[in-house]
Amino acid sequence: MITNLDSQSQLFLADMNRVQQRLADSERQLTSGKKVSVASDAPDVVSQLLRLRSALQKNTQIGTNLSVAQTTVNVSDTALASSIQLLDRALTIGAQGASDTQSATSRLGLAADVQAVQEQMISFSRTQSGGIYVFSGDQESLPSYQLNLANDNGVDRLLTTSATHAVENPAGGSFPQSMTAQDIFDHRNLDDSLASDNVFAALNNLRLGLENNDAARINSAVGSLKQAADHLNICQSFYGSVENRIQDATDFTNRYDVQLKTEISQKEDADVAAASLEFSQGTVQLQAAFQMQGRIPRTTLFDYLT
Repeated sequence: MITNLDSQSQLFLADMNRVQQRLADSERQLTSGKKVSVASDAPDVVSQLLRLRSALQKNTQIGTNLSVAQTTVNVSDTALASSIQLLDRALTIGAQGASDTQSATSRLGLAADVQAVQEQMISFSRTQSGGIYVFSGDQESLPSYQLNLANDNGVDRLLTTSATHAVENPAGGSFPQSMTAQDIFDHRNLDDSLASDNVFAALNNLRLGLENNDAARINSAVGSLKQAADHLNICQSFYGSVENRIQDATDFTNRYDVQLKTEISQKEDADVAAASLEFSQGTVQLQAAFQMQGRIPRTTLFDYLT
């Protein structure tokens, strides 16, 4: 390449290009607030930023999932608390019905009260949150039970399912978030026979005992209701534990979110003070260089010939 510039002029232009590049970089940082806007700004940092942004996106999604799970678990816990109170009501009715002072007629009236309790208990088994049945496990779009007083436990089981949904823990691993209505209200033995703490069966037995004026069956049903109440308390403790784990996971997510955003900021955001100083110094250097260059004597061959 042929150039008409002498070596000193070429060196001057190269220095000016470097200063102008520094000015452009510092001006871009001041304008955008970022020291890395495109990959060419810091190729060695880009892969780290991509990794951090991917982790941040995943952490944000986990946080959203935790929030949804928290709502569902809270609704489930509230339904169980109400179910326990409802069983307390049934126990009170059972104690009244077991009294020797009760007549067949008065026990029929109490049986109607128990049927109302049964209907409400079934409604709790069909509790919904966000359009899903919280106790229907993996078939969350369908209810699990409906009233059928002709059956031994007073209900029809509409589906048999498991609850495999798990909550992802941002610290690693996952944990179950729900139980099924069958686990909670319709507890069964391994052979699928009704367990002694079956909520639906205990209520239905109490109703039948009252309707038939059968004191022995009423007393037996009261014993089963106490076992059922203990079972519901165990189920509620499960949800209490899940609520605590979700809160711990949410706290971790929030801390990790701050950590990731801080790391991204450290790698990506401009140091405004440093960029401002760089811009000022570069401007001064550029002006001074042009002034110095303007004072350099210019001689030609004609100057020597005159």
